[in-house]
Amino acid sequence: MSDTILETTGLTREFRGFVAVNGVDLKVRTGTIHALIGPNGAGKTTCFNMLTKFLQPTRGGIHLKGRDITGLKPAAVARLGLVRSFQISAVFAHLTALQNVRLALQRRRGGSFDFWRSERVLDRYNGRALDLLDDVGLRAFAEVPAGQLAYGRKRALEIATTLALDPEVMLLDEPTAGMTHADVDRTVALIRRIRRGRTILMVEHNLSVVEGLCDTITVLTRGRVLAEGDYAAVSRNPDVVAAYLGSADGG
Repeated sequence: MSDTILETTGLTREFRGFVAVNGVDLKVRTGTIHALIGPNGAGKTTCFNMLTKFLQPTRGGIHLKGRDITGLKPAAVARLGLVRSFQISAVFAHLTALQNVRLALQRRRGGSFDFWRSERVLDRYNGRALDLLDDVGLRAFAEVPAGQLAYGRKRALEIATTLALDPEVMLLDEPTAGMTHADVDRTVALIRRIRRGRTILMVEHNLSVVEGLCDTITVLTRGRVLAEGDYAAVSRNPDVVAAYLGSADGG
């Protein structure tokens, strides 16, 4: 049985003649942390958007656990266990941290999100929601409105809401972007904790984070795969060095 959980073949996306992603073949192994890196504009987020079906590929295929998911909608892909976070924190600012996680947990009821249900009915989710907040270091902030949380804690809350969907594969879009050094350290420790039993694919600009976390790194430039391997291998690759230090097209 293959140890590949997520695979793309010839993944391509064009925008009015501009090829943003061009023939990307990607294999993500079960239980690993796999990074997509590259200069700005290399096609990383476009790949993420296609994997989670926010964009439809122009050509190519996407398989999750051997199943062709190329034509599925985002909600269907999420139900199969492929869930993403976003580069810009996507939490409900006026709901508490607990309410944000509880809302994600309500997915298990099916199509209803119970906005009209009494608080008492929804309390059944509190125990699991508090456990998830504890996992990401936010239990003490359970009753704080998400909009009042510091930036790093908002990102941790977003990871908690993603975990509430019980994903097999988590896609993290620049999880440490805009963070202080202390927040970066906390987020790296958090990702190490939550990786157990999961596969993580992440876009990340901070190469020290990639070095310390990732088993496999795929380098994209101009929409194509430039190199792949562990950090030691890709960091010594002269084409990768040129892409980061000498790229004229920037990001």
